[in-house]
Amino acid sequence: MHWGKSVSLLNDAGTGEAFELYRDDWGIPHLRARDADRLAYAQGCATALDRAWQLEVERHRAQGSSAAFLGRDSVAWDRFVRQARLADTARRCHEALDPATAAWVGAYVDGVNDGLARGAARDERFARTGHTPTPWEPWVPLAIWIATHILFAGFATKLWRERVGRALGDGAVTLFATDGPGTAGSNGWLVPGDRTATGAALIAGDPHRFIEDPGVYQQIRLSCPEYDVIGLAVPGIPGLGHFGHTGSAAWAITNAMADYQDLYVERLRPAAGGDGVEALGPDGAWEPVHRHTETITVAGADPVEIEVLETARGPVIIHDDPADHTLSLRYPPRVRRDLGFAALPALLRARTVADIDRALDGWAEPVNVVHAADTAGGLLHRVAGAVPLRDPANRLRPVPAWDPRYVWRGWAETPAEPVQGFAVMANARGIASPLGVEFAPPHRANRIRELLSGSADWSPKAMAGVHGDTHLGSAAALLALLPGLDGLSPAAQALRARLLAWDRHMAAESTDATVFSALRAATVRRFAADPALAGLAGAPAGPEVFHPWLYLVPRVGYALEGLLTTPLLPSLDRAAHVRAALEETAAADTPDTPWSRVHRLAPWSALPDQDARWPGLGGDHDCVNATSTVPGFTDLTARASAARYVWDLARREDSLWAVPLGADGVTGSPHHRDQLPLWARCELVPVVTDWTRLTKESV
Repeated sequence: MHWGKSVSLLNDAGTGEAFELYRDDWGIPHLRARDADRLAYAQGCATALDRAWQLEVERHRAQGSSAAFLGRDSVAWDRFVRQARLADTARRCHEALDPATAAWVGAYVDGVNDGLARGAARDERFARTGHTPTPWEPWVPLAIWIATHILFAGFATKLWRERVGRALGDGAVTLFATDGPGTAGSNGWLVPGDRTATGAALIAGDPHRFIEDPGVYQQIRLSCPEYDVIGLAVPGIPGLGHFGHTGSAAWAITNAMADYQDLYVERLRPAAGGDGVEALGPDGAWEPVHRHTETITVAGADPVEIEVLETARGPVIIHDDPADHTLSLRYPPRVRRDLGFAALPALLRARTVADIDRALDGWAEPVNVVHAADTAGGLLHRVAGAVPLRDPANRLRPVPAWDPRYVWRGWAETPAEPVQGFAVMANARGIASPLGVEFAPPHRANRIRELLSGSADWSPKAMAGVHGDTHLGSAAALLALLPGLDGLSPAAQALRARLLAWDRHMAAESTDATVFSALRAATVRRFAADPALAGLAGAPAGPEVFHPWLYLVPRVGYALEGLLTTPLLPSLDRAAHVRAALEETAAADTPDTPWSRVHRLAPWSALPDQDARWPGLGGDHDCVNATSTVPGFTDLTARASAARYVWDLARREDSLWAVPLGADGVTGSPHHRDQLPLWARCELVPVVTDWTRLTKESV
């Protein structure tokens, strides 16, 4: 078999029918089948052939069994997944699927199962870990979807706000709000036809996620007599839930930053007779608590036994931390037994904006802002997803389970608004504001609008200039303090003059960007060491999986813009800290270094490739080219654009896209990292729709 081109495989799912798998010059799979279910089978099989290792890692992470072959570093995640009952929730959601959607998902799983062994034979990581794939059960795609998005809405931020409230008082719980620089991100913009060269709409953008190897998005084409769709799939999930172009209609999403998961402080006691556990409910009665134990198998170590508890609110995810009491997690899929999977096949069949709108009425998890357009001139800008109606306090921090004030009381209406001029979505306050607490700062959204306003004849190729923009709007707050500093050394004065003359672009070749990052890091560290924040400086307690939300230095780094101006910390001498940071940076007298030399990609991998050489990048967490650092901790970036796309509604074949690595998930294969150099430069590759330009192979 010649990998890197294409394969034609026999469908062994009992249908006796063939499907066809073609590839373009980038190894991107293009699939054809006789009907939608056979096409779902083909998608599952092709994904298993290209990404068997990734599928197995995601399946086991979703089941809480990854430590069995990845070792003790995965125990904390497996513990959380089991205690949060993610796999059980997936089973419940699968049982509630309508028959047609269940059959469609089942066909995908059949394809995965028929391709796994052949895919595993391509990838040496299976032999290295001794892991052998076993057949998927029908609910596994739903489990992967939940596990991928369970931390997406950031309920762990409520643990941080609780810690802030205890240390600094209830009035300070939003002091570190990420409406200053933060890690949340995705860009999306819709340009109506009156602003494009063709007279038809363009939809463009990029989802920002932690960059993984293999990549979290898969470029793919799905074609059958009923539809022919290109888009970005999540490996392990059928269809194209987030980004797709059907030829006559297209859609794209960003994170709405909605708050739809709650933490409840539970009061537990032994049940009467000492057999079992009870929790105090909102009606004043003691209620039975589900309780059982599970065992996590750990490669190279002893197994770990855990207790799983669930109250009427939801699964207990913290039970061994006295400071945080006992906390249960309430999240919509477990309450509703619905992930919105019926929307996935409906999106593939969409011909118009109205079709997309109707499909998304059934969307559930996660909550997204959506842009859509069609060839008839239809435009759509809306929020889709399930957000509970409850007391505003639920959104801020854990609330008492025994108080009826905090129960859920139905579901919020998701807002929509007409497209007037450009529609931009970049996680900032806007259309989704009624549904959330913390949003991304406005700098990316404002910058995109500014750039789009500079032309009235946009083309797909011109969009690369928007994707790659490196202007750092959030630099203004720190730089604004520099002119007022007195008593500076000559070296610090020279550095101040240099930074005030800087164009504020975190360009890959910029040495000023490197110096600014050093000043920012020094400022963050000095703020974090201030006595005013001493109560937040200790090591995090509780489950390890939540620790990234609970360290002070990253929190200060992400909220620096707000901390530079807030009146909530009157004892914080901002000018003194910035002056000291400027002197520190000047005294270091480091050689001029391009930003890309220190700002390098550092992707996550279940088995890291120690020999990999990752590229340097331009951008920063608050640029349109959002390559997130952790200010005060590292200039490396683990979070960036997990894909880039431009959907052209005039001619789909003029659309463009790119992913951080490549189409193939197997290390060392020709298409594993062939898009990486282009992605690092914010360049895109053509979408190919002409079947005669594709290569087909048979086996």
